[in-house]
Amino acid sequence: MDIVYFLVVGLVAGLLASMVMGKGIGVLAAMVVGMVGALLGGKVLGMLGVTVGGGLLGAIISAFVGAVLLLLVVRLVKSA
Repeated sequence: MDIVYFLVVGLVAGLLASMVMGKGIGVLAAMVVGMVGALLGGKVLGMLGVTVGGGLLGAIISAFVGAVLLLLVVRLVKSA
């Protein structure tokens, strides 16, 4: 069940981040971006001492922040 939870959180976060960043990506790409974003967001927010709470909403917020950061880095690398 944990893997399904991780996939759903990744999908939601990836789709939200792609909407915010104005980057239309497919469902599979959004899921991957969201899952990598979850790892990145957890690490970055933890280093900053920011807690977003537990549960589904906290996981989605953390993954969303990481996914936005990931898409921002990709955009910067592509434009360089």
